Amino acid sequence: MLSLLDVDKPTVAVAAVATSGRSVLLVKRKYPPNAGKWSLPGGYLELGERLVDGVLRELREETGVGGVVERFMTPVEYIESDGDGVRYHFVILVYLVRITGGNLRASDDADEVALVPIEKAFEMDLTETTREVLRQVGL
Repeated sequence: MLSLLDVDKPTVAVAAVATSGRSVLLVKRKYPPNAGKWSLPGGYLELGERLVDGVLRELREETGVGGVVERFMTPVEYIESDGDGVRYHFVILVYLVRITGGNLRASDDADEVALVPIEKAFEMDLTETTREVLRQVGL
């Protein structure tokens, strides 16, 4: 978990709108920010890692599935402030990914994973950034 004490600038992250047919893969976050809420699989981009490689690595690490990047979707910002300033600031680059296989499982930083029809996803306790991105998907 990064905070103002750890960094003094935004952190680059990647996320996958991982789909199979009209279903989307979601993870229930174990750690802050937004612990307990459902979000897209993703995480920090590693130094020297290309964006598409990072999003596929994060997808595999968090959910156990592989995929193929279909296209870049959108940038999203997540900024959380507290009384002393900015606690989190992520610039998240979101990619549409088609799931190609694997064994669905939650990693150590996710409480659960679920492949759900897109219309059911909106009934879940989603993070605001996830809700914003899923509105753009058009499945």
